[in-house]
Amino acid sequence: MNIETLSNTLNQNNKHRSNIMTIIFKELKDIDTHAIQELFHSVDWKSGDFPEDLRQAINNSHTVITAWDGTKLVGLINALSDGVMTVYFHYMLVHKEYQSLGIGKRMMEQMLSRYSNIKTKVLISYDSAEKFYGLFGFKPEEGTKAMFISDMV
Repeated sequence: MNIETLSNTLNQNNKHRSNIMTIIFKELKDIDTHAIQELFHSVDWKSGDFPEDLRQAINNSHTVITAWDGTKLVGLINALSDGVMTVYFHYMLVHKEYQSLGIGKRMMEQMLSRYSNIKTKVLISYDSAEKFYGLFGFKPEEGTKAMFISDMV
């Protein structure tokens, strides 16, 4: 298990917690179902309504990096990969109360480092997150469109 820490000073908008916190990053797939559900619901993702399926999906991922504030799951990113040509970052989320603290940036940096030898890195972004992913070199590919068959889209 790879563990890295990030200490951050919270801004004045987060007065309900102490001013200093330590976020622990772990490469970890075995996560409590309730913790997963709470994280996904914190950002209003419908997939949070299927915690057992989410837990299985996370366990079946190629790599999962999580962020923890004590025992609270506050961030998660997963990768699906063939290990050679392509890696797809499917879930990338930070708990609503912990956004804009550098947690997502650190998780994405760790994933990009881990998959630096992979030729194609793919993700699907909401419009509101496109600028964030652009900081890492992601950009829309001309002439392509994400397409889905899904009960949740």
